[in-house]
Amino acid sequence: MSASERAYRQLRSEILDGELAPGAGLLEVEQAERIGVSRTPLRAAVARLIADGLVVGRNGRGFEVTELSIASITGLYELREGLEVHAARLAAERRNPEGFEALRVQFRDAPELLLQGETGIHRYYELIDDFEAAIDAAVANPFLLGALESVRTHLARIRRIARGNQARLRAAAAEHLLIIDAIIAGDTSLAAHATHIHLYQSLTNVLATLGEEAAVPAD
Repeated sequence: MSASERAYRQLRSEILDGELAPGAGLLEVEQAERIGVSRTPLRAAVARLIADGLVVGRNGRGFEVTELSIASITGLYELREGLEVHAARLAAERRNPEGFEALRVQFRDAPELLLQGETGIHRYYELIDDFEAAIDAAVANPFLLGALESVRTHLARIRRIARGNQARLRAAAAEHLLIIDAIIAGDTSLAAHATHIHLYQSLTNVLATLGEEAAVPAD
């Protein structure tokens, strides 16, 4: 693995996991020393992160992790709506029922999984990854999948907002189950509508959580 690839993967992982918080500064020399690379591969890594939309310039003084503002989250969900609703419709049309049947069993058991603490929550998000992979395989459209991959990069950061909300995670599991049922049945309209409902509920929860956090006075 090249030095620039190693720096890119480490910084990207730290941003998506929240170790580098929104607005965190990324000074070139400091980050190069911390990761153990020279400044040239560090610059190449940062350039890729800028292309991903995860990093922006900071008034001539290095870079910073992009903020998760209400406007940016809303804009992302507007794009997500168009892509995922259409993908669900295509998946219902082009589906492999056997693969989705296996997912149905796992999502049906998701409420019990979520009671297993952090380990269960981590497995739940792996289950969502499996669901998205099944959608991608059914859609089989590299152009649509490329756009979805870009959106999912940013969703990884947003999902942390709902990570501790057990009620929302259980509701989301039920919403995914309805989407899966529609795909198995080959019902394109229901698959699209169920996805629309899921995204609406997801965005509503994220915005409500951000509003609650903003209302808490600083110490």
